[in-house]
Amino acid sequence: MSNQMNGAEALVRMLEAQGVQHIFGLCGDTTLPFYDAMLRLDHKITHVLTRDERCATYMADGYSRVTGRVGVAEGPSGGGATYILPGLIEASESSYAVLGITTDISVASYGKYPLTEVDQKALMAPLTKWNTVISRADHIPRMVRAAFRAMTTGRSGAAHIGLPYDVQYDPVDAADIWADPATASYPAYPQAPAPGAAEAAVDAILSAKNPLIVCGGGVVIAQAWEELDRLATRLDIPVATSISGQGSLAETHPNCLGVVGSNGGTDETWEMMEAADLVVFMGCRAGSTTTARWEAPKPGTRIVHFDNDPMVMNANYRTEVAVVGDLRLALAEVNAVLDARAQGADTFGGAAAIADRKRRKFEAFEVLAGSDQAPIRPERVIRALMNTLPEDATVVSDPGTSCPYFSAYYQLPRPGRHFITNRAHGALGYSLSAALGAWYGRPASKTVALMGDGSFGFTVGELETVCRSRAPITYVVFSNATFGWIKASQFADKDKRYYNVDFNRTDNAAIAAAYGVKSWRVEDPADLERVLAEAIAHDGPTLVDVITQPLEESNAPVRRWMG
Repeated sequence: MSNQMNGAEALVRMLEAQGVQHIFGLCGDTTLPFYDAMLRLDHKITHVLTRDERCATYMADGYSRVTGRVGVAEGPSGGGATYILPGLIEASESSYAVLGITTDISVASYGKYPLTEVDQKALMAPLTKWNTVISRADHIPRMVRAAFRAMTTGRSGAAHIGLPYDVQYDPVDAADIWADPATASYPAYPQAPAPGAAEAAVDAILSAKNPLIVCGGGVVIAQAWEELDRLATRLDIPVATSISGQGSLAETHPNCLGVVGSNGGTDETWEMMEAADLVVFMGCRAGSTTTARWEAPKPGTRIVHFDNDPMVMNANYRTEVAVVGDLRLALAEVNAVLDARAQGADTFGGAAAIADRKRRKFEAFEVLAGSDQAPIRPERVIRALMNTLPEDATVVSDPGTSCPYFSAYYQLPRPGRHFITNRAHGALGYSLSAALGAWYGRPASKTVALMGDGSFGFTVGELETVCRSRAPITYVVFSNATFGWIKASQFADKDKRYYNVDFNRTDNAAIAAAYGVKSWRVEDPADLERVLAEAIAHDGPTLVDVITQPLEESNAPVRRWMG
């Protein structure tokens, strides 16, 4: 290696040093030096060409969620920078580490009204955890290190680096190309809670009569599920989750109640939320969905809160005990305190209480899932997926029709990140792209993406990317020819006054087939499970277009349509 390289080459080498294996992105004129460096240099990074920058960022997000590594998306100036925004804000608010790299116009042309000029630093500042536009090439190595440090430490999140065109040609000293290997994945440099915090939490929990643990995505991000399993089992304490918290425990675990709240919760799970005299939030911000707009816990309910972000403490509920630190380390300390006290099992009777509620919930579910009604009930689709998907499958869902049904009724057999959905901002079109990123991150796992036909229309163009990648992803489209969530909201909140929510039915199977995807259209419930099994077993990309019951006619597990 020579003593000098240019800025574009330095960026490639820094990403390589940080352990980056995949970049998702779209070419542009300001990106020419970077693409040339990617072509000429010998490296092990795979660049996946996408069909728009938003989808590139969703792919990086899906990749990050299944791997625990930083996902990287890139795009050019102007429209590329604005298109990349939705994915960065979703990742940042959901606490996943995604780096958005946008090349920019030359520094020398700032303020001269060049084509595609936009203040990238101001644009990205409110949406990311860390953000810069590099003005000197010799700043590139330390700015990349800073971005990775910010994304992976504390509450993880998204970062943005802007790289002007002329800076990509300026020299960089090769001696400055190095990285901290700890920041290649997250959580990096996890911090234990303050002395005495875990013991105070134990005292509070053991003083309750009907405690309930409510887990958010922080438990999964911290990979704290083994310590949580040990705690829940030894105290026989019930554990509920938010949608993002699914995977904190296997949902077949006797102490796992399932999802609570206004989306994916049911009357049976909500009973335990209302009855709890102490709620332990773990890696959960106690936001509007999990609490059904703060309907429960009721004011005055005792709260213990575990999180690595001190800003969530006392934000929505007065907190009796706050345990600030990495969830895995914090729960390990809690278990150590219980070990010292020889605290065993059968404390709260959680498994028996959960068994009763699950029995009632799934008795009602089976009645609907067994229906031969057409259009096909969404419950029947979920049951068919449970009967056909392998145990280690990765399921990605858009936040629309498929999400509440899957979250309420699909029983994830393993803990960990096996179900992904974009809960922070809920943009449609996420799952089609994020599933490809998830497949790149975990290619040995069968990846399935669920979406409504409204969502399908947002990002259908990425089916070309999926086919080019030869990714054996199965897409399941819940087709009801409407933006169902809004139509159901108009049904519930506007006395069935429907306005501008329906669109023409399209043959989504034919559309996918035109891209090269093996596809089926299913209208008869009797055909559903057979077709899904064929699609899942196929060695290439597949799509099943299921003509389903509209949400406004359904018995959806949604307590409040307005989040």
